[in-house]
Amino acid sequence: MAKRDYYEVLGVPKNASDDEIKKAYRKHAMKHHPDRNQGDTAKAAEEKFKESKEAYEMLSDPKKRAAYDQHGFAGVDPNMRGGAGGAEAYGGFAEAFGDIFGDMFGQQRGRAGGGRQVFRGSDLSYAMEVTLEEAAKGKDAQIRIPSWDDCDTCHGSGAKPGTSAKTCGTCGGTGSVQMRQGFFSVQQTCPTCRGTGKVIPEPCTACHGQGRIKKQKTLEVKIPAGIDDGMRIRSAGNGEPGTNGGPAGDLYIEIRLRKHDIFQRDGGDLHCSVPISIVTATLGGEIDVPTLAGKASIDIPEGTQTGKQFRLRGKGIKGVRSSYPGDLYCHILVETPVKLTEHQRKLLRELDESLKKGGGKHSPTGDSWTDRLKNLFS
Repeated sequence: MAKRDYYEVLGVPKNASDDEIKKAYRKHAMKHHPDRNQGDTAKAAEEKFKESKEAYEMLSDPKKRAAYDQHGFAGVDPNMRGGAGGAEAYGGFAEAFGDIFGDMFGQQRGRAGGGRQVFRGSDLSYAMEVTLEEAAKGKDAQIRIPSWDDCDTCHGSGAKPGTSAKTCGTCGGTGSVQMRQGFFSVQQTCPTCRGTGKVIPEPCTACHGQGRIKKQKTLEVKIPAGIDDGMRIRSAGNGEPGTNGGPAGDLYIEIRLRKHDIFQRDGGDLHCSVPISIVTATLGGEIDVPTLAGKASIDIPEGTQTGKQFRLRGKGIKGVRSSYPGDLYCHILVETPVKLTEHQRKLLRELDESLKKGGGKHSPTGDSWTDRLKNLFS
């Protein structure tokens, strides 16, 4: 079977840049990789994979590409791939291979100075409940969180006193091993030492070979004024410690706002229900209402109805990112008298008769309601 043009194989023009050639090869290699094609399509995919690999090896080498552009297949000798220029071509292929491997398997690894794999510690979360008053003003708090310290028995080595850790015989102390997967050479964490490069023949009985023990430590936390329910405070480096010298994770303190007896919070605004007597609602008057800073007075106009809202500017909460505080909204709730005496009932009946004689002027919403009922049933 005659060879296809290398540019045609990768689907790029002859003036394609190195990055375009590399990108095209990665796309073809991922599509036709044998591990991704099984059954009836496996053999055809394998041939296309080899074809793409050969095309990339030629076009990624500047000298071989120039020879191919000038003389075609006659300008490149397939038997010379390991000779002059071979190392340069291999470097380009290896770079693309590494990118493809990362895309296919999603591996992310770090390395310590000695070649061992290092891992960042896990993040921790801590739920803290605060009152509305504490959220408004802020506070300094102390919390106890888990911590890890060097084992007092083995002083952090993980080995039984009098013994020491040995270099891992499986990986030679590198913390990783090479595994073959089809055409690829895959580097994996050593299963024996789990990336540490060391094995402990006789583990410390106090820490079971971990070299550290879990304790509790007290942490000072500053709760900023205006913090709200669901917000998080990040404490860098106070999560779980890393492995093999890796960085520690972070601690996230999640705020839970305790339910308040009077106020409901909506961002920087506060809402509360204010019950008033039917007499105050009818005749009007001055009443005291609560705020986070103490009491405030509002004037109730004559004839106030349930649901009337009064706004007190600046009596809410100043949020963490706000430059001014929110408002306090007082929602009026007219209370109906209960447990009346006979004398009180008689007075109310007399009042009701008197109001009815006055017509609709005493009941601004009553006439409107009656008219709507008439229109509904007419």
